[in-house]
Amino acid sequence: MTKDAEVRSRLAALLADLELRGGRIEAQLTEPVSADSEEQAIEMEDDESLAAEDELIMQEMAATRAALGRLDQGQYGKCLSCGEPISAARLESIPTATLCADCM
Repeated sequence: MTKDAEVRSRLAALLADLELRGGRIEAQLTEPVSADSEEQAIEMEDDESLAAEDELIMQEMAATRAALGRLDQGQYGKCLSCGEPISAARLESIPTATLCADCM
C-alpha cells in the first residue's frame, strides 16, 4: 500500500468514526423530552453538552474532508502558510493538520 493510500485509509476511517458519533448524538438530540419538569431541566443541560460536542464533531468532519481534498490535489502534508512540509510526527498525531510547527 502506498503512503497516500495509507493516509487516505486513515482519514476515511476517521471520517466514518466521526459520522457514526455524530449520528448517535443527532439521535439523542431528537429524543422526546420527559414530561417531568426536573427531568426536563437535566435533559436540556445534557442537550446543550451534546450540541456542543456535535459542533466539534462537525468541525472535525470538515477538517477531515478538507484533508482528503488536499490529498486528492497532491497538497496533503504541505503547510498552508509557508508551503513547507508538515512533519510526519505532526501528521501522525493530527492527520488533519494544515500548518507546520513553525507556522502554528
